[in-house]
Amino acid sequence: MSKNLVIVESPSKSHTIEKYLGSDYKVLSSKGHIRDLSTKGKFGLGVDIENQFNPDYIILKGKKKDVEALKKEAKKAEHVYLATDLDREGEAISWHLYQCLDLTEDKYSRIVFNEITKSAILEALNNPGKIDQDLVNSQETRRILDRIIGFRLSKLIQSKTDGSSAGRVQSVALKLIVDKEREIEAFNPSEYWSITAKFSDFDAELFQYNHKDIEISTEIEANNILAKLSNAFKIESVDKKTKSKKSKFPYTTSTLQQDASNKLNMSAKKTMSIAQKLYEGIELENETTGLITYMRTDSTRLSDEFVKTTYAYIEAKYGHEYVGIAKQAKKTENVQDAHEAIRPTNINRDPMSVKKYLSNDEYKLYRMIYYRTLASLMKDAKTNNTTVILDNNNYQFKATGQTITFDGYLKVYGEYEDSTEKSLPPLETYKSSVIVSSDILKEQHFTKPPARYTEAKLIKEMEELGIGRPSTYAKTMDNIKARGYVEIVEKKFIPTDIGIEITDKLQQNFNHIINVKYTAKMEDDLDKIALGKIVWYDTLDKFYKEFEPALQEAFNALPKKEAEKTGYDCPECGNPLVIRKSKYGEFTACSNYPTCKYIKAEPKQATEVCDCPHCDGKIVEKKSKRGKVFYGCNNYPKCKTAYWDLPTGEKCPDCGSMLTKKKDIIKCSSCDYSK
Repeated sequence: MSKNLVIVESPSKSHTIEKYLGSDYKVLSSKGHIRDLSTKGKFGLGVDIENQFNPDYIILKGKKKDVEALKKEAKKAEHVYLATDLDREGEAISWHLYQCLDLTEDKYSRIVFNEITKSAILEALNNPGKIDQDLVNSQETRRILDRIIGFRLSKLIQSKTDGSSAGRVQSVALKLIVDKEREIEAFNPSEYWSITAKFSDFDAELFQYNHKDIEISTEIEANNILAKLSNAFKIESVDKKTKSKKSKFPYTTSTLQQDASNKLNMSAKKTMSIAQKLYEGIELENETTGLITYMRTDSTRLSDEFVKTTYAYIEAKYGHEYVGIAKQAKKTENVQDAHEAIRPTNINRDPMSVKKYLSNDEYKLYRMIYYRTLASLMKDAKTNNTTVILDNNNYQFKATGQTITFDGYLKVYGEYEDSTEKSLPPLETYKSSVIVSSDILKEQHFTKPPARYTEAKLIKEMEELGIGRPSTYAKTMDNIKARGYVEIVEKKFIPTDIGIEITDKLQQNFNHIINVKYTAKMEDDLDKIALGKIVWYDTLDKFYKEFEPALQEAFNALPKKEAEKTGYDCPECGNPLVIRKSKYGEFTACSNYPTCKYIKAEPKQATEVCDCPHCDGKIVEKKSKRGKVFYGCNNYPKCKTAYWDLPTGEKCPDCGSMLTKKKDIIKCSSCDYSK
């Protein structure tokens, strides 16, 4: 027997944790998932539908060597600690490792931690547990659901529309965008007018007549009112109130993504990528440590120890009067509250102290997380709010002002919130109860249509409706953009013709499944499975008995999409050549398929990309038999080096493999490293 073995998900995390543990421990990475459903069986689902949806798993392509290496180390180890992420996805990865590494109950432990710091890791090792099978069942159910809908519904979409895919959460999110667009199209603007009295240092708006709310619909009405007004206004009342301005809760995944979009102009995908790095560990001057806690959470809870430490920090730095009270959120049905909110791992590690170790985006995100958490434990701000009512011939005008009397949490969070002060003159001290305006103006307005969804607003809507979970928001946003179902104009989602077509086709046959209520109910069922309250395969059986008949009906009812003709005939049978689509892209083929299986070869001169890392050849652009672009060595078959994404020619700093680029994301071709 040799060292104890700790297995985590990412190489960067393993490097950080290994530095905390002594020579008795070896820390390795699974590099993410190691297994997934096969494409065997009915419809290629990798699921035995008739046998309680029993899944058939296979080792992921390119992971066999990794699994064999882990298996070898596990056999040598005295004890194996499965230390994957503390959510359902992480629990499932630990279960797959347990299965593939042939572990026994006495040979392994499951450990979890909310932050990657030395104290958190050591505490986890001192409190080992076992895999939670209910959490695994919940994740398996979600994966099988997504496989069934993804495979079966995508096949329908590909044959009946110009779209390429559909999904359980993705299609509902797209429907929200399409429905919003139709609200906008159906909107008829209404005219209305405002009347404003101008004074030397403030304005007052007309809002009542004889103390009843008033609406001005036309210019004629506005002119009639102006004709009855003089420049002399009677001060009817001056009302002053002291109010508390409360800070917000610390970040959840959803609120972090929303604020990063609104305040830092970061996409959900980019936000989660940066947060992952801050969580997994940053090299500081004398240590490597995680700067934030786990970033996939729907909880706003903070640990008692962190709250106590932060109170001491606030008192020492800002004074006792700034120490607040930890907020308690009401528990709602769709909140799992499995672990803490997103917070700094150490409140004494302020943003400026780590700025030189972070990229600009990492610093901005860490700074926002740090001050949001700090502010949540500080006293409320206090404001003086003044409301002045002026009367002019029985028409009431209102002016409001606000001044901050105690800045409270705004002392650290003011730049992230609109805390502009607007003061009014001390009208209650006027010797005369009449003041004179310099002018009274009318202005035309029109009601505005509902606003389109930004990424932040769509995430907020999905969370409030119970659609998806924290880990799914970024992927959903990315999918609907990548599939061409939406366009982004001024940071707002506008559905494309394809997006609208897909939504309409799905609603014709699946409006009982592809809708907000059903999707939210399914999330509730997944939560119940995680708690062991319902049986996972019963949930799948109930779903499938609704879904498959509707799918068969849709295949029969919806007309097949006509293929676009090229204007040329097939050289083998004389029938027209058409443009067809597959998941690998467009290709030219005979319209008489499957009788004639002619596919036109698309010759293309190889484009050199970079040097091959394994021989003296060059990596060039190629096409697979199905027309998908990939990048392989020109010394094939002698050298079989190949990549699906564009190689950059640079090596991964974590494992030395080739870095590849897809859109704006650069990531490792072997491990989880990305930048």
